[in-house]
Amino acid sequence: MIFQRALRRELISAAGAVFTTLFTITITFMLMKTLGQAASGKVASQDVVALLGFQALTYMPVILVLTCFISVLMAVTRSYQDSEMVVWFASGLSLTRWIRPVLAFGLPIVAVTAALTFVVAPWANRQSAEFRERFEKREDISKVSPGKFQESASADRIFFVEGVSGDATLVRNIFVNTVQNGRSSVVVAKEGTVSLDPNGDKFLVMSQGRRYDGLTSQNDFRVMEFERYGVLVGRQSETVVGDKSARSLSTPALLSDMNPFNRGELLWRVSVPLMCLLLLLLAIPLGFVNPRGGRSANLMVALLIFVIYLNMVNVFQASVVQQRLPLGMAWWPIHLLAFLLLALLFSWRLFLNSPRHPAAMWGRFKRAWLFRKAEAQ
Repeated sequence: MIFQRALRRELISAAGAVFTTLFTITITFMLMKTLGQAASGKVASQDVVALLGFQALTYMPVILVLTCFISVLMAVTRSYQDSEMVVWFASGLSLTRWIRPVLAFGLPIVAVTAALTFVVAPWANRQSAEFRERFEKREDISKVSPGKFQESASADRIFFVEGVSGDATLVRNIFVNTVQNGRSSVVVAKEGTVSLDPNGDKFLVMSQGRRYDGLTSQNDFRVMEFERYGVLVGRQSETVVGDKSARSLSTPALLSDMNPFNRGELLWRVSVPLMCLLLLLLAIPLGFVNPRGGRSANLMVALLIFVIYLNMVNVFQASVVQQRLPLGMAWWPIHLLAFLLLALLFSWRLFLNSPRHPAAMWGRFKRAWLFRKAEAQ
């Protein structure tokens, strides 16, 4: 009981440190990417925090899997490094006695990983897609950043404004370039406001400006001056559809429509909790390290195993999506291989610590021979 409580405290402490490091690195890269999208006008600046949270929930299952794996590996490696495992084996205890406390630590994390994979991550993907689509369906002028050229959602119009009011309804010094059917229309105006017509369509009504019409391949442009001129920038009737891809569908929706993409996504959702459980146990025999040597070699091997495992899951998922393998034949081989590797490493470590191991038998023979030699003298 004392050993289990001490090991649990050590595992929780290591998991906290590893999770904080991995989460900080992940959130930093996602923040840089999201800020770049906001700066380029692909997402709204006020949605950056929400999008960052949704992306963090999406990557959280993989972060938790790697956290469990590295935490158990660090705890076992430290026990070997500090020669505590020598005392452990000398007391007649087996390496398999580590399984129970490690499972007590890891099973709640496996359950959280399953909940995130099956429920939370699809919801986060849907919310993120809705935020992005809602921004794309906003009126074009509300997406314009002052002093920057911005392309419309339909890719046939370019806006430039010098200044925008706080509520994005009044703009100053406007430039609008529209290309339709090979004809170019350039509108410049001193100011403009966003108005709503009875049909629910939104218009940018510009005042005190000029319009230049003509073909881009010719020089005969027509110039018109106006007091008021309206440009359609959005339709009120447009609704947000949301992301309908497999990664954004709920698990019951995946099961109700078993097309190749949904089967591939279902394979991924089943594989993540299984991968977390198997790597959790695999870290116990993999944590062996020579106390006189370094402690980084097994960590590098563990990270390599994690990368190979994760990539193999992606390969089998792609095979299901491309209909090269059925779901029933694709979800279990990689996990069976990981289980066989787990059993092989446990058997190897138990055999090395067995009294029947040749090294242990040679040590007992050598000690007996030295004892008899000392008695003879």
